[in-house]
Amino acid sequence: MDPGRWRKYDRHRMAFRERHCPPPSERVECLIPPPEGYKVPVRWPRSRDECWYRNVPYDWINTAKANQRWMQKKGEKFIFPGGGTMFPNGVGEYLDQMEELIPGMKDGTVRTALDTGCGVASWGGALLDRGILTMSLAPRDNHEAQVQFALERGIPAILGVIATQRLPFPAAAFDIAHCSRCLIPWTDHGGVNLLEVDRVLRPGGFWVLSGPPINYQTHWKGWESTEEKQKADLEKIQDLLERMCYKQYAMKGDIAVWQKPIDDTCFNERAEETVPPLCDDSINPDAAWYVPMRPCIVKLPAPLTHIGVGQTPKWPERLKEAPERSHSFSGGSEGAFKKDTRVWEGILRHYKSLLSDLGTSKIRNVMDMNTRYGGLAAAFIDDPVWVMNVVSSYAANSLGAVFDRGLIGTVSDWCEAFSTYPRTYDLLHVEGLFTAESHRCEMKVVLLEMDRILRPEGYVILRDAANFVDNAQAIGEAMRWKCQKYEVEKPLTDSEQLLLCQKSFWRSPEDQLQEP
Repeated sequence: MDPGRWRKYDRHRMAFRERHCPPPSERVECLIPPPEGYKVPVRWPRSRDECWYRNVPYDWINTAKANQRWMQKKGEKFIFPGGGTMFPNGVGEYLDQMEELIPGMKDGTVRTALDTGCGVASWGGALLDRGILTMSLAPRDNHEAQVQFALERGIPAILGVIATQRLPFPAAAFDIAHCSRCLIPWTDHGGVNLLEVDRVLRPGGFWVLSGPPINYQTHWKGWESTEEKQKADLEKIQDLLERMCYKQYAMKGDIAVWQKPIDDTCFNERAEETVPPLCDDSINPDAAWYVPMRPCIVKLPAPLTHIGVGQTPKWPERLKEAPERSHSFSGGSEGAFKKDTRVWEGILRHYKSLLSDLGTSKIRNVMDMNTRYGGLAAAFIDDPVWVMNVVSSYAANSLGAVFDRGLIGTVSDWCEAFSTYPRTYDLLHVEGLFTAESHRCEMKVVLLEMDRILRPEGYVILRDAANFVDNAQAIGEAMRWKCQKYEVEKPLTDSEQLLLCQKSFWRSPEDQLQEP
């Protein structure tokens, strides 16, 4: 997402703001120093409300959105009072209103959420106290660093945009999807943007919209529009959702809620010529890595009949119950899921004996770079962390099972850059990735990317075959990591070894020369 390269790509449907990784011949292989004045981030939970200005030194949002209280600069820090365009009285009041409209947000029925056009992720941050885990999504645009602000604060987020490619999530991932004045053209191009949200929303899930055109009678003047246009836009959305078999669940004040059908009954009763049509079976519903979006309704495979909202166990029971999708991919089974859960609970205890910072406020943003069922994330559930579970785009797609248990994650390709800013994770965990995929790209490429997204003084825990561990240690120490090998208490393979590294806090020579 390089603004310097945007002009090379189509502006139609925002395609220029999608991922466009340079070819290997143009890939830059270097270390990225922290910005001048960078400090170790504010610790969680204080970080939710404040961060160091020099760590994310971008003023555009602070200036352009000052009246909406997204953030305010005070001295050396940015303060986040929890404001938003559609919640001027604070995100807490906004969520109280939403919970009254959707009771399932209060009893564990709703656990995973997607916030499209998330701003600085105040909605997702506030939901953490209410037992709901949100994937906040926004592109790099004139807001410049909204996702970086979210991650700096310890709130789950990823760079992305709903444009021409599917989002990097499996089908039926989220219990609720939310848009607060995200200004996505939901009904354009055959409704393809809303149809993509529908793909990643669980049966029986909720789509929440606030901002244009909801409650246009009150707000249309402030939106620099006309009452007639906003009324027409709302009618278009309502008509599209009706043809998609959604039911209006609630509408009060500035918030409107629709519910996705729980089964295929409505689709079977639609007239054959109804648009949008049902998708054919040429593309797997879970395929989500550089897969073009299509203006059709994605149906889940027939065997999946109990993954809808209200059909799965409530949170937190769903965390350890084998989901229906635990056996829907190659090598997956209910037995393997239960074993995975037990094994990672033991492994985490061993990690904590080696790394005293685990379980403390020093580690907040964690990534499991090559997960299967999200077992490490499940073991972490009582610690003050959140985990981004990553499944390789070349591995068996088990990510649906990860979401089913109430966790979040994404598909990615580690031979490319991950969709995040530099210095956004405190701990990177990688198990078996190099054994599985070393034939695809150099280890150096992956380790440099790990260094880019790791915060200074952050940690890497790497488990793999002995030769890969030796190579990782050599490259890591060349990148100024401090590394040490340890005994593997619970080996997952016969030749597995364990490496623990910490990234040093270094500055570029230019910065050092400027210091007094």
